[in-house]
Amino acid sequence: MDPLSERDDALRLLAAEAERARAGSGRLVLLRGATGTGRTALLRAAAQQASGRGMRVLRARCTPEDRGTDWGVARQLFGEEADFLQDTPAAPSHTPAAHAPAAHADTQAEPGPTPAERRRTRGALLWRLLETYAGRTPLFVAVDDVHAADPSSRRWLTEAARLVDGLPVLLVVTERSQYDIDPAAPGLAHGLSPAFVHTHSLAPLSADAATGLVRAAFPQAAPDRVADCVRAGAGNPLLLRALLHDLSSWNADDGSALPAALPDTCAALYPGAYPDVVSWWLAGAGQATARVARCLAVLESAESDAVAARPPAADGADPARDWCPGYCPDERRDTQARIAARMAQADPDRVMGWLTAMTRLGLLRRGEDGLHRYAHPLLRDAVLSGWTSGRRREAHRTAAEELMGEGAPAGVVAGHLFHGSAVAEPWAVDVLVEAAGEEVRAGRPRCAVAYLRRALDEPMAPVRRATVLIQLGSLECAAHPSGGLARLAQAVRLPGESRDRVQAMVALATALARSGETGSALRMLREEEQRLAGRPGLVRTLRAVAVLMSDATPDALRPEHEAPLPEPEGDGPDLLDAARRMLAVRHGATAGLISSRDAMDRIRALTDGPADPLAVPFLFGMAALVAHWADELDEAEQLVRRALDPLGSFLLHPMHHILTDVRVDLAAARADHDTVLAEPRARTPRIRSSGPGPTSAHTQAVIALVETGRLEEAARLVDGFELPTAPDSWRTHRFLYARGVLRAAAGEPAAALEDFEECGRRQASREAYLSVASPWRVGAAECLLALGRPHVALAHAEEEARLAEVWHTPRVRGRALRVLGEATGGRRGLRLTGGAVALLRGTPADAELIAALIAHGRLLLAARERSQARKALYEAVERAERLGAVRLRGVAEQLLHEGGARRAGAPRTGPAALTDSERRIAGLAAEGRTNAEIAASLHLARRTVETHLTAAYRKLGITRRTELPTALPPSPYGPPARAS
Repeated sequence: MDPLSERDDALRLLAAEAERARAGSGRLVLLRGATGTGRTALLRAAAQQASGRGMRVLRARCTPEDRGTDWGVARQLFGEEADFLQDTPAAPSHTPAAHAPAAHADTQAEPGPTPAERRRTRGALLWRLLETYAGRTPLFVAVDDVHAADPSSRRWLTEAARLVDGLPVLLVVTERSQYDIDPAAPGLAHGLSPAFVHTHSLAPLSADAATGLVRAAFPQAAPDRVADCVRAGAGNPLLLRALLHDLSSWNADDGSALPAALPDTCAALYPGAYPDVVSWWLAGAGQATARVARCLAVLESAESDAVAARPPAADGADPARDWCPGYCPDERRDTQARIAARMAQADPDRVMGWLTAMTRLGLLRRGEDGLHRYAHPLLRDAVLSGWTSGRRREAHRTAAEELMGEGAPAGVVAGHLFHGSAVAEPWAVDVLVEAAGEEVRAGRPRCAVAYLRRALDEPMAPVRRATVLIQLGSLECAAHPSGGLARLAQAVRLPGESRDRVQAMVALATALARSGETGSALRMLREEEQRLAGRPGLVRTLRAVAVLMSDATPDALRPEHEAPLPEPEGDGPDLLDAARRMLAVRHGATAGLISSRDAMDRIRALTDGPADPLAVPFLFGMAALVAHWADELDEAEQLVRRALDPLGSFLLHPMHHILTDVRVDLAAARADHDTVLAEPRARTPRIRSSGPGPTSAHTQAVIALVETGRLEEAARLVDGFELPTAPDSWRTHRFLYARGVLRAAAGEPAAALEDFEECGRRQASREAYLSVASPWRVGAAECLLALGRPHVALAHAEEEARLAEVWHTPRVRGRALRVLGEATGGRRGLRLTGGAVALLRGTPADAELIAALIAHGRLLLAARERSQARKALYEAVERAERLGAVRLRGVAEQLLHEGGARRAGAPRTGPAALTDSERRIAGLAAEGRTNAEIAASLHLARRTVETHLTAAYRKLGITRRTELPTALPPSPYGPPARAS
C-alpha cells in the first residue's frame, strides 16, 4: 500500500529545494496539513530522498510534552554538542554560610545576564553550530509537528529561516493546520516574509486516490464495497489505512476480500485501529472541538434511528428530511450549527466555520437539505465512542430541549428523549405521547410503544400517568391479548377522579374481553358500579359499556344484562337504554325482523342524541356496523370518524381495533382488495389456543386473496389459526365463512359446504338468520349445486331471498336473486338473474354485479342464447379486470371459451391493468398531491396510499412520481376526490 498517495508534487518541490540548498541557497519549507493527511510520512520520504543526494539529515520530532522544556528541538538535532544549552546549576541551598564566598562590605555583586540575554547567547551558539555542520556537508533539517515545539525552539527556527539563505541548509518543518473550535496559536510562518519560507498545504485524498488504496488492499472487492470504504476513510490517508488494516484483520480468511458490508459500529472492528485514530484526531483538536464533534454525532444518530424506523414512502420521500427546522437549506444549516453550539457550549460562529472546514476536508458531507452529516455511519460511531452512555444520554436530553425550543416536529424531539435521560418537565411527556400517536397513525405501533414506555420514566401526575398507561396497555394488548393487562390494571389502581378511574376501567374491561376473560371483565364492572353508587352518570356509562361489549361474546353478557336492572337516579342521558336499543337494532337486522331503512332510522335517532364520550366509541361503532350492512358506506365511514373523535388523547383506546375492523369491512364492501390487504394486521396470522382469534381484517384478507387469485397465500393465512380452539364469537363465524370461500375456490365443495353450514349453525344459535355479514346460504347453495343436490340448494336460496326482501338492500336482494336463479334454472332462472343484474347496476356492489353477470351468462348459454351470453360475460370480464377480481374474471373467461368465444386477453401492464383504487390514487399523485394529502382526501391510511402507488408504478413501468402524468391517460377516472 503506497503511503504517499497523491504526494508526488510535494516530493518534487522538496527535491528542487534540496538542490537549491546544495547550491548554497537554503530556505525554510513549511508542510502544513490537517491531522492524518500524511505530514510525517512525507517528511520521512523527503529525508530519505535528501540522504540519497548526499545531504546530512538532522531530525527532530515535537510532542506536547516538550512544551515544558526549552530548546527541545535543538537537543534532538545536535545531541551532546548542544550541552551548553543546559542551565548552570545554582548553589545548593544547604551550603553552610562559612563556605560561601564573602562579599566585600563596600561593594555589591554584579547582576548576571537576563533570560533574554541568555536566550540570545544560546541562539547565537546554536547558529554557529549549524554553520559548522553546514560547512562540512549540506544539511537537511527535518522538524516534525512544530506546532508542539517549545517557545525557545520556535523562536530559534524562525530566526534560522531568516539567516539560512546563505547556507547549504534546507529546513523542512511540518505543522498541523486545521480549523478548531478554539482558535489556534499563530503558526511558525507568522511574521515571516514569503521570501524566507515556502508553504505547501497537503490536500485530502481524492476519491480516485482513495479508491486506489482500497483496490491495492482488496483487489477483488465489489465497487459498492470499495465506495463504502472510501466514504468511511473520509479522504484522510491515516484514517483510511487504519480502516483497511482493521478490515484485513477482521476477515477470517487470508484478508484479501472485503466483508459483505461495513459495520455501523466500531465494536465490530478488530483490532480497533480506526476508532483509535479518530480518538487521537479529536484529542489533538482540543476539548471544545471534540464536544462539538460528538454533539453533532448525537444529533445525526437520532436522525439515523428515525430513518431506520421509517422506511421511505412510495414517492421516495425521505422520512427524516425535516428533522431540523428551517424553510431552506441555509436556514436549516444555521439551525443545526446553533443547536450543536448550544449543546457543546461553544461559539456558534466557530461551529459554523468548523462544519465548513470539516466538509472541505471530507469528514463531513452537506446534503441537499443543507445539513452536515458524517461521511459514514462508522465514522460517526467512532466519534461517539469516546463518550460514556451517561454523557450520551445527557447530550440527547440537551438536544431534545434545544430542538423543542427551535420548533422541531414532535417525532424528532421524541427520538432524542427516547435515548436521553429524564427531563422532569411536563412538555417531555406531551411530546412523547404526541409522537406515539403519530406513529400509530402511520402504522408503526412498535415505535409508539417505545415512546410511551419512555414517557413512564418521566415524573407526572397520577391522572396523566393513568392516561399513558391506558394508551400503552392498549397497544400492547393489540400485539398480544394479555400483553397490556398489567399496564391497564396499574392505571385502574392509580389515585384520581372517579371519571378517570372509569376511563381506565373501560379500557381494562375491553382488554379482558378480547383476551377471552369476559366474565372477569363483567365482574369488575359490577364491582365498580357498586363503588360509584352516588354517581348515576358514570354508572350508566359502565352499564352501557358492558352491554355493548356483547359484540365480542354476546352469550356471556346476556344473563347479566338482559334482565331489568335498577336504574340509577339522577339527570343525564339514558346511556344504558341507548346501548340496549342499539343492540336491539343489531339483533333485529341479523334476525331478519326489520328492514334496512327502519334500522337506519333507529340508529340515526340514537346517534343524534347526547352520549357520554366514554360510551361514544361503542355506540357509534355499533351504528357504523349496521350502516355498513345497510350499504350506507359513506355514512358508516362518518360514524367511524365520529367514534374516534371524542377519544382525543385516547386514540389508542381498546375500541380502536374494532373501529379499524369496520373500516376494513367497508373497503371489502367496495371490493377494494388492495386496501384490505394493505391493512397491517390483515395478513399476520396469530396461532394461539386462547384469545380473540381471527379478526375481521383476517377474514377480509382471506376473501381478498381468493378473489385476486392468490389461493396459496390465503391457505397459509387460514392455516395460521386453530379454529377449534378459537372463541365462539362473531369474528370466528365470519372466518369460517371465509375458509369456505377459499375451499370452494380451490375445488373442494364438500369441505366448503361444511364451513358454510357450521357458520350458519353458529349464527342461528345467536338468532342471526339474515346473512348480511356472512352470506353463508349463498355459498352453501353454490356448493350444493356443484355436488348435484339442487333441491337442498333451492331451499337455501329461497330462504335467503325471503330474508333479503325483509332487509331490502340492493346488494342483499341482488345476491339472493342471483343464487335463486342459479338454483331454479330455466327461463325463470334467467328472469331472476336478469333482475339481479338490473338491481345491482349503479350500486357499490361491483363484485356482486360481476357474479350476477356470470350467472346470467351461464344460464343464457344453457338456453343457447350465445350472443346475449357473450355480451354479459364480456361485460363481466371487463368489470373484473378493472376491479382486479382475478377469480371472477377466470370464471367468466372459461364460460366464454365454453360458449365458443375467444378469450379476452388480460392486460397485466399499462393503465388498463390498474384497479379502481390504484387509478384514483395515481391520478391524484399525478396532479401533484402528496401522499398525506391523498390519504386525507380519500380518508385512507397513508400506508394504503403508498401500497397503491407502488402497485401502480409496477404496472405502468415507471419508477418516479414525475412520470405519472405521461404514463396515465389524460381522461380522469372515477368520481372526484373528496376534500379533506
